[in-house]
Amino acid sequence: MAPWLFALLAGLVAGGALLLGSAVAWFLKVPGTVVAGIMAFGAGVLISALTFELVSDAMEQGGLAATSGGFLAGAVIYVGLNILLARYGARHRKRSGDQQPSEADRSGSGGAIAIGALLDGVPESMVLGLSVLAGPGLSVPMFAAVFISNVPEGLSSSAGWKAAGRSRLYVFGIWGAIALASGIASLAGYALLDGAAPATLAVVNALAAGAILAMITDTMIPEAFAEDSLYSGLLATLGFLAALTLHAMG
Repeated sequence: MAPWLFALLAGLVAGGALLLGSAVAWFLKVPGTVVAGIMAFGAGVLISALTFELVSDAMEQGGLAATSGGFLAGAVIYVGLNILLARYGARHRKRSGDQQPSEADRSGSGGAIAIGALLDGVPESMVLGLSVLAGPGLSVPMFAAVFISNVPEGLSSSAGWKAAGRSRLYVFGIWGAIALASGIASLAGYALLDGAAPATLAVVNALAAGAILAMITDTMIPEAFAEDSLYSGLLATLGFLAALTLHAMG
Protein backbone atom coordinates (compact mmCIF):
# COMPACT_ATOMS: atom_id res chain seq x y z
CA MET A 1 0.00 0.00 0.00
CA ALA A 2 1.27 3.46 -0.90
CA PRO A 3 2.39 5.41 2.19
CA TRP A 4 0.12 8.37 1.40
CA LEU A 5 -2.89 6.04 1.22
CA PHE A 6 -1.83 4.42 4.48
CA ALA A 7 -1.73 7.86 6.14
CA LEU A 8 -5.18 8.69 4.79
CA LEU A 9 -6.70 5.40 6.02
CA ALA A 10 -5.07 5.77 9.44
CA GLY A 11 -6.74 9.15 9.90
CA LEU A 12 -10.09 7.89 8.66
CA VAL A 13 -10.10 4.86 10.96
CA ALA A 14 -8.97 6.85 14.00
CA GLY A 15 -11.58 9.51 13.24
CA GLY A 16 -14.17 6.78 12.78
CA ALA A 17 -13.83 6.01 16.50
CA LEU A 18 -15.76 9.24 17.09
CA LEU A 19 -18.69 7.73 15.22
CA LEU A 20 -18.40 4.56 17.30
CA GLY A 21 -18.60 6.50 20.55
CA SER A 22 -21.40 8.64 19.17
CA ALA A 23 -23.47 5.58 18.24
CA VAL A 24 -23.09 4.16 21.74
CA ALA A 25 -24.27 7.42 23.29
CA TRP A 26 -27.18 7.83 20.88
CA PHE A 27 -28.66 4.35 21.13
CA LEU A 28 -27.74 3.43 24.71
CA LYS A 29 -28.23 5.21 28.02
CA VAL A 30 -24.74 5.41 29.46
CA PRO A 31 -24.48 6.54 33.12
CA GLY A 32 -22.59 9.74 33.72
CA THR A 33 -20.08 8.03 35.99
CA VAL A 34 -19.22 5.58 33.20
CA VAL A 35 -18.79 8.41 30.69
CA ALA A 36 -16.52 10.26 33.13
CA GLY A 37 -14.45 7.15 33.77
CA ILE A 38 -13.98 6.39 30.08
CA MET A 39 -13.04 10.01 29.45
CA ALA A 40 -10.46 9.87 32.26
CA PHE A 41 -8.91 6.76 30.73
CA GLY A 42 -8.79 8.43 27.30
CA ALA A 43 -7.16 11.54 28.75
CA GLY A 44 -4.45 9.41 30.36
CA VAL A 45 -3.83 7.62 27.07
CA LEU A 46 -3.38 10.88 25.18
CA ILE A 47 -1.10 12.43 27.82
CA SER A 48 1.15 9.38 27.65
CA ALA A 49 1.20 9.38 23.85
CA LEU A 50 2.05 13.06 23.51
CA THR A 51 4.82 12.64 26.08
CA PHE A 52 6.56 9.57 24.68
CA GLU A 53 5.65 9.86 21.00
CA LEU A 54 5.52 13.58 20.20
CA VAL A 55 7.59 15.51 22.73
CA SER A 56 10.26 12.81 22.93
CA ASP A 57 10.63 12.73 19.14
CA ALA A 58 10.66 16.52 18.97
CA MET A 59 13.48 16.69 21.51
CA GLU A 60 15.53 14.19 19.50
CA GLN A 61 14.89 15.98 16.21
CA GLY A 62 15.27 19.63 17.19
CA GLY A 63 16.35 19.99 20.80
CA LEU A 64 14.87 21.97 23.64
CA ALA A 65 14.46 25.36 21.93
CA ALA A 66 12.48 24.07 18.95
CA THR A 67 10.42 21.75 21.14
CA SER A 68 9.60 24.42 23.72
CA GLY A 69 8.71 27.00 21.09
CA GLY A 70 6.46 24.64 19.16
CA PHE A 71 4.85 23.27 22.31
CA LEU A 72 3.97 26.71 23.65
CA ALA A 73 2.77 27.91 20.25
CA GLY A 74 0.44 24.92 19.91
CA ALA A 75 -1.11 25.57 23.31
CA VAL A 76 -1.51 29.30 22.68
CA ILE A 77 -3.11 28.77 19.27
CA TYR A 78 -5.53 26.16 20.60
CA VAL A 79 -6.51 28.13 23.68
CA GLY A 80 -7.01 31.30 21.65
CA LEU A 81 -9.30 29.57 19.17
CA ASN A 82 -11.10 27.72 21.96
CA ILE A 83 -11.80 31.01 23.80
CA LEU A 84 -13.26 32.45 20.60
CA LEU A 85 -15.50 29.41 20.04
CA ALA A 86 -16.59 29.42 23.70
CA ARG A 87 -18.13 32.83 23.16
CA TYR A 88 -20.46 31.27 20.59
CA GLY A 89 -21.57 28.33 22.73
CA ALA A 90 -18.91 25.65 22.16
CA ARG A 91 -17.31 25.73 25.61
CA HIS A 92 -18.95 22.52 26.85
CA ARG A 93 -18.89 20.55 23.58
CA LYS A 94 -17.48 17.43 25.28
CA ARG A 95 -19.81 17.48 28.26
CA SER A 96 -22.39 14.67 28.44
CA GLY A 97 -24.92 16.40 30.71
CA ASP A 98 -27.13 19.42 30.20
CA GLN A 99 -24.30 21.97 30.02
CA GLN A 100 -24.46 22.35 26.24
CA PRO A 101 -26.80 24.99 24.79
CA SER A 102 -29.43 24.15 22.20
CA GLU A 103 -29.76 26.21 19.04
CA ALA A 104 -32.80 27.85 20.60
CA ASP A 105 -30.79 28.78 23.68
CA ARG A 106 -27.90 30.18 21.67
CA SER A 107 -28.17 30.82 17.96
CA GLY A 108 -25.08 29.67 16.07
CA SER A 109 -23.90 27.34 18.80
CA GLY A 110 -24.30 24.33 16.51
CA GLY A 111 -21.77 25.70 14.04
CA ALA A 112 -19.39 26.69 16.84
CA ILE A 113 -19.58 23.20 18.33
CA ALA A 114 -18.86 21.66 14.92
CA ILE A 115 -15.81 23.89 14.42
CA GLY A 116 -14.67 23.11 17.96
CA ALA A 117 -14.89 19.37 17.30
CA LEU A 118 -12.77 19.88 14.19
CA LEU A 119 -10.26 21.95 16.16
CA ASP A 120 -9.94 19.13 18.70
CA GLY A 121 -9.31 16.44 16.08
CA VAL A 122 -6.91 18.05 13.58
CA PRO A 123 -3.68 18.06 15.67
CA GLU A 124 -4.10 14.38 16.59
CA SER A 125 -4.72 13.38 12.99
CA MET A 126 -1.82 15.31 11.51
CA VAL A 127 0.70 13.51 13.69
CA LEU A 128 -0.59 10.16 12.41
CA GLY A 129 0.43 11.16 8.89
CA LEU A 130 3.69 12.52 10.24
CA SER A 131 4.42 9.19 11.91
CA VAL A 132 4.01 7.39 8.57
CA LEU A 133 6.44 9.89 7.05
CA ALA A 134 8.97 9.31 9.84
CA GLY A 135 8.69 5.55 9.26
CA PRO A 136 8.95 2.74 9.19
CA GLY A 137 5.17 2.50 9.00
CA LEU A 138 2.54 4.00 11.25
CA SER A 139 3.22 4.68 14.93
CA VAL A 140 1.00 2.04 16.54
CA PRO A 141 1.07 3.68 20.02
CA MET A 142 0.01 7.06 18.59
CA PHE A 143 -2.71 5.51 16.44
CA ALA A 144 -4.02 3.48 19.38
CA ALA A 145 -3.99 6.58 21.60
CA VAL A 146 -5.99 8.66 19.12
CA PHE A 147 -8.46 5.85 18.45
CA ILE A 148 -8.97 5.01 22.12
CA SER A 149 -9.40 8.64 23.13
CA ASN A 150 -11.80 9.38 20.27
CA VAL A 151 -14.34 6.84 21.54
CA PRO A 152 -15.07 8.66 24.84
CA GLU A 153 -14.89 12.04 23.07
CA GLY A 154 -17.61 10.97 20.65
CA LEU A 155 -19.60 9.31 23.42
CA SER A 156 -19.55 12.25 25.80
CA SER A 157 -20.13 14.95 23.19
CA SER A 158 -22.98 13.12 21.53
CA ALA A 159 -24.70 12.47 24.85
CA GLY A 160 -24.58 16.20 25.52
CA TRP A 161 -25.74 17.08 22.00
CA LYS A 162 -28.67 14.71 22.35
CA ALA A 163 -29.61 16.22 25.72
CA ALA A 164 -29.52 19.67 24.09
CA GLY A 165 -32.02 18.53 21.45
CA ARG A 166 -29.64 18.19 18.50
CA SER A 167 -30.96 15.93 15.76
CA ARG A 168 -29.55 12.55 14.77
CA LEU A 169 -28.62 14.03 11.38
CA TYR A 170 -26.64 16.79 13.10
CA VAL A 171 -24.81 14.44 15.48
CA PHE A 172 -23.79 11.77 12.97
CA GLY A 173 -23.27 14.31 10.22
CA ILE A 174 -20.79 16.23 12.35
CA TRP A 175 -18.82 13.16 13.36
CA GLY A 176 -18.86 11.77 9.83
CA ALA A 177 -17.44 15.06 8.56
CA ILE A 178 -14.84 15.10 11.34
CA ALA A 179 -13.80 11.52 10.51
CA LEU A 180 -13.32 12.57 6.88
CA ALA A 181 -11.41 15.67 7.97
CA SER A 182 -9.22 13.47 10.18
CA GLY A 183 -8.24 11.42 7.16
CA ILE A 184 -7.44 14.56 5.17
CA ALA A 185 -5.43 16.02 8.07
CA SER A 186 -3.43 12.81 8.37
CA LEU A 187 -2.75 12.85 4.63
CA ALA A 188 -1.72 16.51 4.89
CA GLY A 189 0.68 15.72 7.71
CA TYR A 190 2.34 13.17 5.43
CA ALA A 191 2.30 15.12 2.16
CA LEU A 192 3.14 18.62 3.33
CA LEU A 193 6.08 17.63 5.51
CA ASP A 194 7.72 15.15 3.15
CA GLY A 195 11.37 16.15 2.96
CA ALA A 196 11.14 18.69 5.80
CA ALA A 197 14.19 19.38 7.94
CA PRO A 198 14.41 17.67 11.35
CA ALA A 199 14.00 21.03 13.12
CA THR A 200 10.76 21.62 11.23
CA LEU A 201 9.46 18.19 12.14
CA ALA A 202 10.37 18.87 15.76
CA VAL A 203 8.37 22.09 15.81
CA VAL A 204 5.34 20.40 14.19
CA ASN A 205 5.42 17.47 16.63
CA ALA A 206 5.73 19.84 19.57
CA LEU A 207 3.03 22.13 18.16
CA ALA A 208 0.61 19.20 18.00
CA ALA A 209 1.61 18.07 21.50
CA GLY A 210 0.95 21.51 22.97
CA ALA A 211 -2.43 21.75 21.27
CA ILE A 212 -3.43 18.25 22.40
CA LEU A 213 -2.44 18.91 26.02
CA ALA A 214 -4.43 22.15 26.02
CA MET A 215 -7.39 20.29 24.52
CA ILE A 216 -7.21 17.56 27.17
CA THR A 217 -7.14 20.13 29.96
CA ASP A 218 -9.89 22.36 28.56
CA THR A 219 -12.36 19.77 27.29
CA MET A 220 -11.65 16.22 28.50
CA ILE A 221 -10.57 16.59 32.12
CA PRO A 222 -13.66 18.63 33.15
CA GLU A 223 -15.89 15.79 31.93
CA ALA A 224 -13.61 13.14 33.45
CA PHE A 225 -14.13 14.60 36.94
CA ALA A 226 -17.69 15.86 36.47
CA GLU A 227 -19.32 13.08 38.45
CA ASP A 228 -17.12 13.35 41.53
CA SER A 229 -15.77 9.90 40.82
CA LEU A 230 -13.17 8.64 43.26
CA TYR A 231 -11.68 6.47 40.52
CA SER A 232 -11.03 9.02 37.77
CA GLY A 233 -7.43 9.56 38.83
CA LEU A 234 -6.78 5.83 38.83
CA LEU A 235 -8.43 5.38 35.42
CA ALA A 236 -6.34 8.21 33.96
CA THR A 237 -3.23 6.49 35.37
CA LEU A 238 -4.27 3.19 33.80
CA GLY A 239 -4.76 4.94 30.45
CA PHE A 240 -1.29 6.46 30.74
CA LEU A 241 0.22 3.05 31.50
CA ALA A 242 -1.67 1.41 28.62
CA ALA A 243 -0.18 3.86 26.11
CA LEU A 244 3.24 3.59 27.75
CA THR A 245 3.09 -0.20 27.37
CA LEU A 246 2.27 0.12 23.67
CA HIS A 247 5.19 2.52 23.27
CA ALA A 248 7.57 0.12 25.02
CA MET A 249 6.37 -2.82 22.91
CA GLY A 250 6.76 -0.79 19.70
